Amino acid sequence: MPKILIVGGGYAGFYTAWKLEKHLRKGEAEVTMVDPLPYMTYQPFLPEVAAGSIEARHSVVSHRRHLKRTNVVTAKVTGIDHANKVATITPPSGESYEFAYDQIVVTAGAVSRTFPIPGIADNAIGLKTIEEAVAIRDRVISNFDRASSLPAGPDRDRLLTVVVVGGGFAGIEVFAELRSLSSSLVAKYPQISFEDTHFHLIEAMGRIMPEVSLKTSEWVLKDLAKRGANVHLDTQVTGAIDGNVELSTGEVIPTNVIVWAAGVMANPTVVRGGDLPIEERGRIRTRADLRVGTEEEFVEGAWAAGDVSAVPDLTGGGVGGYCVPNAQHAVRQAKLLAKNLVAVLRGDDPKQYFHKNLGAVAGLGLYNGVFQSGNLALKGFVAWVAHRGYHGLAMPSWERKWRVLWGWWHNLWLGRDMVNLETVQDPRYVFEEFAARPRPAAEAVPAAAPAAPAEKPADAKSDEKAPAKKAATAAAK
Repeated sequence: MPKILIVGGGYAGFYTAWKLEKHLRKGEAEVTMVDPLPYMTYQPFLPEVAAGSIEARHSVVSHRRHLKRTNVVTAKVTGIDHANKVATITPPSGESYEFAYDQIVVTAGAVSRTFPIPGIADNAIGLKTIEEAVAIRDRVISNFDRASSLPAGPDRDRLLTVVVVGGGFAGIEVFAELRSLSSSLVAKYPQISFEDTHFHLIEAMGRIMPEVSLKTSEWVLKDLAKRGANVHLDTQVTGAIDGNVELSTGEVIPTNVIVWAAGVMANPTVVRGGDLPIEERGRIRTRADLRVGTEEEFVEGAWAAGDVSAVPDLTGGGVGGYCVPNAQHAVRQAKLLAKNLVAVLRGDDPKQYFHKNLGAVAGLGLYNGVFQSGNLALKGFVAWVAHRGYHGLAMPSWERKWRVLWGWWHNLWLGRDMVNLETVQDPRYVFEEFAARPRPAAEAVPAAAPAAPAEKPADAKSDEKAPAKKAATAAAK
C-alpha cells in the first residue's frame, strides 16, 4: 500500500488529508499527517480572537476529531531526504526516527518574517498562532487593569499604548479590532478616558492594504483616524529596546504591546531541512499541477501547496507571477492536490491549479468592515456582514461553523467577553504561593562530650574535703 506523508496540518495540510479521505478507496493508500500542533488554526479569525469577539477554541479544528482515516502524528518533520524518500520525525519527547514514504506533500505553512531590529525579538509578538492572539487580548485587558490604579504619567501612557507593525490585511485587521476592544473597555474603567488610549500602526510603504484599491485603502485610513488611531506611512521601525519603539522619523513610542504583522516567510525548519528545490524567496519550487519542480520537469513523488510553496498564478494576478500566501489559495490548492495525487496513483494526469482571486474582505472592529472584488467596494456595516458571512461559511466542518456562529449570536446580545485570563500562562502561581513545603533540615550540631575530670593527687583531694567538713560541723552546732 503506498504511503503518503503530509508535512504540516494547517490549511493546506488539513484540507489535503480531509479530501484524500474522501477520494481514496479503502486500502488504496495509507495517509500520515505530521504537525507539532494537534489542530488547524483558522487564521482569518485571529484578529477577532485578539479582540474577544470569538472564543479561542472555536477558531481551531481538531485533527483527530475530523480526520477519521488519517494517521495523525503530533511532532515535527526536521528533515526530508527525498532522494531516499525518508523523512526525519522529531516528537516532543523521545528520540527522532525515520519515516519511509512513497509520496510526500509539503504543506508546512509560513511563520512571521522579521528583521534584525534591536528589541523586536525580545518585546514583540506575532499573529500567526491562536496562542499569540489570546496573549495579545489578555495583555491589552491586563494593561487596562494596571493602568486604572496608576496616576496620569509615562507609566500609565505606556500601558495604554498599542503599536502594530505592518499595514497589510492582518496588521490592519488586528489594529482595528484592538482599537474597537479598547473603546469598549473604556466604558468599564471610569478612571480611563478614550483620550488616554493611544494606537499607532507603522507601515514602511506609502499605503496600506495593497490587496484593495487605493480609494478603498484611503477610506480605511480616514475611518481609523476618526476612531483616534494613528497610521505612520513611509515609516520603519529602527528599534524596540525595552518597549521603546523607535521610528525612522526620529519619534519614540513607549509601549507595552508590540504586534508584529509585517509579512511571512516559508517555514524554514522544513524548507532548509530537506533536499527539495527552493526558489529565491525561500519557498519550495512548485508547478501549476502542485507537483514539486519546474515547468520542464517535476520531482517524482513530491507535492507542495499553501504558503510554503511557490505556485504559479495562471490568472496573471499574482505577485511576481506566483499565488499570494493567503487562505483562499491554500484551501483551493489543497483540494486540487488531493484530487491530483489520487489521479497519479491511478495512472491519470493531474490538472493545473487555476483560481482567480474572488476579492478581499476584512473586519475593522464590531459592525465595521471593508470588501473589495474587482471594481466593487463595500464599506462599513454591509462589508462587516460580508466578512462574517464569508468566513463563517469557510470555516471547515459544520461542527466548527456552528460553534463560531453560536458565539457570534451570543455576543450580539451579551456583548464581547472581556474576561482577562493572562494568568493562565502561569497556572500554578496560586498553588505555588500557598503550597506547604518541607522545612529545610536543621544543621545537626554534634553535642560536646563532657570532659573527664582530671585526676588530682591524694593530698589535694583531702584538702578539698576539709572545708566541707568544717562547714558541716558549723551547721550542726
